[in-house]
Amino acid sequence: LLYYQEVRLSMAENVIKINHLEIENVKRVKAVKLVPSPSGLTVIGGRNNQGKTSVIDAIAWALGGDRYRPSEAQRDGSVVPPCIHIVLSNGLIVERHGKNSELKVIDPKGNKGGQQLLNEFVEQLAIDLPRFMQASGKDKANTLLKIIGVGDKLYELEQRERTLYSHRHIIGQIADQKKKYAQEMQTFPNVPSEPVSASELIRRQQDILAKNGENQRKRARLNDLETQLANLERDINALLQKQSAILSDLTIARTSAKDLHDETTAELEASIQSIDELNRKIRANLDKEKAESDALVHQNQYDTLTAELLAIREDKTALLNSANLPLSGLSVSEGELLYHGKAWDCMSGSEQLKISTAIVRCLNPKCGFVLLDKLEQMDIETLEEFGAWLETEGLQAIATRVSTGGECAIVIEDGYAQDTETTTQPTWKAGAF
Repeated sequence: LLYYQEVRLSMAENVIKINHLEIENVKRVKAVKLVPSPSGLTVIGGRNNQGKTSVIDAIAWALGGDRYRPSEAQRDGSVVPPCIHIVLSNGLIVERHGKNSELKVIDPKGNKGGQQLLNEFVEQLAIDLPRFMQASGKDKANTLLKIIGVGDKLYELEQRERTLYSHRHIIGQIADQKKKYAQEMQTFPNVPSEPVSASELIRRQQDILAKNGENQRKRARLNDLETQLANLERDINALLQKQSAILSDLTIARTSAKDLHDETTAELEASIQSIDELNRKIRANLDKEKAESDALVHQNQYDTLTAELLAIREDKTALLNSANLPLSGLSVSEGELLYHGKAWDCMSGSEQLKISTAIVRCLNPKCGFVLLDKLEQMDIETLEEFGAWLETEGLQAIATRVSTGGECAIVIEDGYAQDTETTTQPTWKAGAF
């Protein structure tokens, strides 16, 4: 805070302010003379429609150029054209008078100049503060960033932040979808981790079937020999020799068939029938593991992008913290102007005025004054605080307020400046100061 005050006081030594002004026949003003305070708040009071705002408009016209010329500059009922006479702290005298109200700027040496000379130190927003206050939040923030010289760097950081945020958002959605998909998938306990092959079981089945076929062939052989034996016995006399051979073969066949044992394929058949279901369960488990793995990968990517986003936001904060802001507590976030963390529409009217004045002043450090209209929104205490802040900043503010109280430097009544301690009306000659 001390740093900001020292900078402001140093700037105040070289700024240009309004020392004296006299206005006649401009809009509602008949004749007004004012010596504003060099710093702090000079309040022009009065009831409605008495000419307070006309004083502000006349100053804006005199210093800001014809762009601020009122559409009906000459006071209704006056035969004398508008006259404006302003003396600035750098010695310049600014006048507008005569039929066309042409601008005349005279320096202390008597040399004459024009609007270009005034433009060197008159900040347009200082005489048209509502234009800044009614600007969008983004425009206000851009004005501040322009002042502190970090706009390009902050824009680059915000572009990177938006790109990372969009990428992280997509990754987060994918991670959530995969996680939800994995959670909804069915798992089966007590099954192998890899699909089972049916070929081995089929081979074993074929071996058993082949063995059983051989057994069946041997049984058929036995039956055939027994049949032949029966036939030979019916003709034993004729077939004795053949009988001996057959008996020998029969003995061998009986010996071979004695220990034969058929194996069942029921278990293998059941395994073959259930292998598809088993493999389905195995594949389901593998799919779930893959889904969980994918979800974890995307979650890790999301966390990495989050860390990068936080780093960029810290860079933005450090960039703004290191900048020479025109008012302590000002910052820019997401392209919006903030004051102590509050957005523009959440600030009080006095805070908005304070911020606007500080920012506009920094646009042209040579301009040491600002014009303010309609300060009715401030109570007396807030008005005093605002005035004290202006004095601390070395700033001069000329403002209007619907009031006739002691806070007013002058009170305008029916176009004339009234002494706040007496109601005596000045007896000025029309067209002369």
